[in-house]
Amino acid sequence: MKRRVFCIPGFDPHPPRRYRELYRSESQKQVRISGYQVEQKASALKDGYGWSVSLNDEGTQRSSEAVIEILGWSDIVKTSMSSGIVATYWSLAKTAWIYIRSGTLFDLMTLRKGPIIAALYPVGFLILQLLFALLVAYGIAQLIELALPYLMPFALLIIWPILKGFQAIDHRIFAYYLMQDYAHSGQFKGAYAQDLKERLHEFSQKIAQACTEDWDEVLVIGHSSGAHLGVSVLAELERQHKGPRRGTLSFLSLGQVVPMVSFLPQAQDLRRNLFELSQSKNIFWVDVSAPGDGCSFALCDPVEVTGVATENKTAPLVLSASFTQTLNAETWKALRWRFFRLHFQYLCAFDHPNGYDYFQITAGALTLKERFGARAPSKSRITRASSRYRSLS
Repeated sequence: MKRRVFCIPGFDPHPPRRYRELYRSESQKQVRISGYQVEQKASALKDGYGWSVSLNDEGTQRSSEAVIEILGWSDIVKTSMSSGIVATYWSLAKTAWIYIRSGTLFDLMTLRKGPIIAALYPVGFLILQLLFALLVAYGIAQLIELALPYLMPFALLIIWPILKGFQAIDHRIFAYYLMQDYAHSGQFKGAYAQDLKERLHEFSQKIAQACTEDWDEVLVIGHSSGAHLGVSVLAELERQHKGPRRGTLSFLSLGQVVPMVSFLPQAQDLRRNLFELSQSKNIFWVDVSAPGDGCSFALCDPVEVTGVATENKTAPLVLSASFTQTLNAETWKALRWRFFRLHFQYLCAFDHPNGYDYFQITAGALTLKERFGARAPSKSRITRASSRYRSLS
C-alpha cells in the first residue's frame, strides 16, 4: 500500500514541524500500545513540508508506506494574529455583532454547548481584562485625588500596561488567540478572504496532481477549522476533475467546527461545497469527533445541520472517538479539563483505539473505505437542520 496524505491544520500559527514532531512522539506511544512498527523519515518533497512513514504490522503480516504533507496556512494565521490590543477589541465587537445580529449565535446554541462556551470564553475574558484595568485605574485615581488632584488623568496610563501584561500571557489563557480565530472566520460573514481562497486553490491543484500519480490512496485530513477548508478544497477538485484517478481519494475530517462558518449568511460557497461533497461518488468522507471535545461540534453531521442535505446524500459517515471509551481512566482524568489538548487528541495515541487509530489510518495497509466502509454511523449523531441560512452560491 502506497499512500499520499495531505493534512490541513486548523487556525494554528505554529509551523508545520510541530505536526511532524507530534506525529513522531505520538506514533511511538501508539506502537507501544498496539504492537506494530512505525519508522518515520525525512521526505524528499520538492515544494512542501512533510515526512515519510513506513508501517509494519506483524499481526497481519502487512506493510505499507506513506508520504505525509502539511498543507500550511500558518502564515495567514500569523498575519491575522498580528493585530494589536485595540484591533483585537474592535474585532471582538465586530464579530459579536455579526454572530448576534445575523441570528447565527442563537442557531449554534441549539447544537452543542461546548463550542458555544468556547466561543464566548474569549469575549468574556477580554471584557474582564478591560474591566480589571479600568478598576485599577479608578483605584489609583482615587488615591491620587487625595494628594495630587491635578494628576488624576494620568491614572488612565496604567490601563495600557495591564492589558499588555494580559496579552503577554495569552499562551496560557488563549483569549486573544480564540478571539482572532473567530474573528478570522466571521470577518466576511462566512465568505473566504481572497488570500485564503488563493491558498485553497493551490491545495486543490496539489492534490489533483497527486491523484494522477502512482498512489493507492490519496487521503486528505482536515482538523478543526481545516475540516471546512478540506471540504472546499475537495469540492473544487470535484468540479474540475475530468479524467479517471489512479487510486482512491478519501477525506477524513477531525474535530470539525463547520457550523461556525456554514451558519453565517455569506457562507454560500461553503454551503455549496458541503452540498456537492455530500453527494460525491468519487470521495469517501468520514467525520470523526468526540463529545468530550468541547471545542468541536461533536457528532453534528455538518451537511445535515447546515440544512443542505438531500435524498442523494451519501456522506459524511459520522463516527465517535468517544474519549471516555478510547482513553484509560487515568488518561481521561489528566486530559479532561485540558480543552485545547483534547482538541488535538484525534492526532494522538489512544489507549483503546476501538477502530480509530490515526497512525494506521495515515500509514496502514487499508484505505479509509476499507477500514470504515462497513461501519454504521454513530447513533448519537445530530442531523437536525439548524441554520437559518441555506442559500448556495
